[in-house]
Amino acid sequence: MAVPASHLAAPRHWPLWVGVGLAWLACRLPVAWQASVGCGLGRLAWRAGGRRRRIAEANIDLCFPELSERERAGLVRRTFEACGIGLMETVQAWLGRIDAVADRLECHGLDVLVEARAEGRGVLLAGAHFLTLDFTGALLAARVPFDVVYRGHRNPVIEWLMVRGRRRHYGTVIERHDLRRAARRLRDGHIVWYAADQDYGRRHSVFAPLFGVPAATVVATARLARMGGSPVVFYSHFRDEETRTWSVRFQRVDAFPSGDDEADAARLNGMLEAEIRRHPEQYLWPHRRFKTRPDGIESPYGSWARRRKRRRRS
Repeated sequence: MAVPASHLAAPRHWPLWVGVGLAWLACRLPVAWQASVGCGLGRLAWRAGGRRRRIAEANIDLCFPELSERERAGLVRRTFEACGIGLMETVQAWLGRIDAVADRLECHGLDVLVEARAEGRGVLLAGAHFLTLDFTGALLAARVPFDVVYRGHRNPVIEWLMVRGRRRHYGTVIERHDLRRAARRLRDGHIVWYAADQDYGRRHSVFAPLFGVPAATVVATARLARMGGSPVVFYSHFRDEETRTWSVRFQRVDAFPSGDDEADAARLNGMLEAEIRRHPEQYLWPHRRFKTRPDGIESPYGSWARRRKRRRRS
């Protein structure tokens, strides 16, 4: 989506542009320093508390009831530290250079992706919001070209940065409402990444369990696979903070879609849950994954969320 230059230059965005300039400078730091800065920023955000921390706490309480209260609190803190590092990695992917660490990416199951692509019908890469999304994606795209479907941002500066940054690495950057274009790319034999873990409300979703919690899960993943006639490969990615390496993993989703949207959603959520459990702090827990609830079930995000809704209606 093209953003008019006049919108980008509006005075209200000047403080954000100062932040962009600082981010550009941070990209010139050594990788280990960037990680330290990111971890520090994450700790500051965690200590500040606020809405995003409350969301992360609610999500982790829902999904990990087997952990003690102290263990869940520790997971929330580690999540914010990982978010801070992920922010620095995203900035590096959008504004910096990644060739210096290109050899630090480990690919597990890459043959699965290669074999699926060899079928000649494109490949739908079913992804999720692990915190290394943009960084590992850029590293992978240097080896295996692919397109991405993204959700537009309300802030024009962030929208411009995001699209510009991703166009540096990916073949085509497709706004999520343009599924026909994504399907055409699949039919033309391309690999297309699509987030299978977003909550876009009842109209576009079915409820399927995630960590035993009903989660509104988009049916567009199955729809895209049908439209493109493409095989589906589940894609996950993580960082190893000790070795400063990153890894990606590919798993074929056979006989997908099955024709049963709820069964398909449950299957993808099961794969997502298994991958999250490998590195639970590296998932986007500050996102309201469970904002759409089945009838009769209250929002897990507390009275502040209900007050916010009332203010919006008034």
